[in-house]
Amino acid sequence: MKISQFKSALQLAKPTDNPQFLQINGLPVSAHYHITEIGLILKNYVDCGGVVRQERKASMQLWLANDTDHRLSTEKLLDIIEKSELLFGLKDEELEVEFQGQTIENYGLSAQDFGFHFTAKKTTCLAPDHCGIPNAQLPKEMQKKSTACTPNSGCC
Repeated sequence: MKISQFKSALQLAKPTDNPQFLQINGLPVSAHYHITEIGLILKNYVDCGGVVRQERKASMQLWLANDTDHRLSTEKLLDIIEKSELLFGLKDEELEVEFQGQTIENYGLSAQDFGFHFTAKKTTCLAPDHCGIPNAQLPKEMQKKSTACTPNSGCC
């Protein structure tokens, strides 16, 4: 989910509402969560094929303290996002969530009727041609589509 999509979904709620989050395991994040930070993550790296890459993401950290009366309003969360956009030059980066599990866990987000749902993130090989991974073993979204005309395909 991009920052603009997150903000749009928040704006559908009342300014005083407490945005709700559902963890990947289906359990709700307790309503007394804090947003301890929203920031810009810049990642410069070289992939296994030798291609230099740069990635920009926004990160939002949810944290639970013992102050069970705490509630974050939609209005306050939107203010925090807008301040971070100004301070860090956030554009419309992908937004990921950090949440404490067995370690700091990173998730994507999707909008749901009730609020937001953590989504699983996955690793993948960025240069499968250099690693010798056959096309058929790649996830469907990474498989190269054949442009060749084959018999009985109806393209010829």
